[in-house]
Amino acid sequence: MKAAVWHGVKDVRVEDVELKPTKSNEVVVSVAYAGICGSDLHEYLEGPVFIPVNEADELTGGQAPLTMGHEFSGVIEKIGADVTKFKVGDHVSINPTVTKGNWADDLDVYDGYSFIGLSTDGGFTSKVNVPEENLYLIPEDFSLRLAATIEPTAVAVQAVKEGGLRFGEKVVIFGAGPIGVLVAAAAKAAGATKIVAVDLSEVRLNKALEMGATDVVNPSEVANTIDAINEIIPGGADVSFEVAGVQPTFEQAIDATRPRGTVVIVSIFARPISFNPMQLMNAGVKLTTTIAYSKETFQQTVDLVSSGQINVEPVITDMIDLDNIVADGFEALTQDKSQAKILIDLSK
Repeated sequence: MKAAVWHGVKDVRVEDVELKPTKSNEVVVSVAYAGICGSDLHEYLEGPVFIPVNEADELTGGQAPLTMGHEFSGVIEKIGADVTKFKVGDHVSINPTVTKGNWADDLDVYDGYSFIGLSTDGGFTSKVNVPEENLYLIPEDFSLRLAATIEPTAVAVQAVKEGGLRFGEKVVIFGAGPIGVLVAAAAKAAGATKIVAVDLSEVRLNKALEMGATDVVNPSEVANTIDAINEIIPGGADVSFEVAGVQPTFEQAIDATRPRGTVVIVSIFARPISFNPMQLMNAGVKLTTTIAYSKETFQQTVDLVSSGQINVEPVITDMIDLDNIVADGFEALTQDKSQAKILIDLSK
């Protein structure tokens, strides 16, 4: 079978691979659709970031070269001897996070984590082995195409939960890439009354409006970004989300938040930044972070997306074949800001 295999920076090859033997606690998923994530793009442009190269991953046993893809959905084709909760034919979404399992669900990921598709073979192929505990049942009448967006949506839902967002509150989102616009959709589902998206790209700002933002601010078109936000939300946001991953937006997120409000760092920062803690203290702003999601949040996201309470359709901007994943996937995401979520169609 064909698979998109990571060999190194800008070296992702579509090549023939063999499915490894299925363990007793695993199922074989026939992949329907798989999304290209910002993490995948980082691995393509500047990896290895998460991909284990010099030695096997502690949690998964995987090592490069490996098949990428951690945002995917599909249908169970075969079950291992010890699998009890799923059957052949079930439609599933995959939670790719692998943890040690030594802590409570909301703490477990902070004890160390790896990912199917980054630390071991993933979903950029037609068939993949997945442990039973990483599977989530989805309704058979729900689109497998839309189900491929559940994983990144879970990141957004966890971010909204970490911010403690309450019904009727107001938010600002710095960065309107795929995760930023999904945060807008999640904030809308959580009952936010004002959702301001901040980005330099008009295309991305329009996508944010389509996904649930009520207002947008383009810093290149205003004299002062914070003043522009305060005109929309006098007194500042209850919760601000930093989804751009650069120092200027980190500082602006603090300045855009009301006293005793919360800033949630959602983005993966490519390099260290510096800031003066007094900026937080003088404003009385609380700072928190989030990485991935809990199992509870993933199930909640399955329910929110499959019921239509979070509409993920607009985030999908293109559908491509596996053979064209480099040119029409990785390179397109690098060069074209109008692209949000590109899916690989593996259902054919």
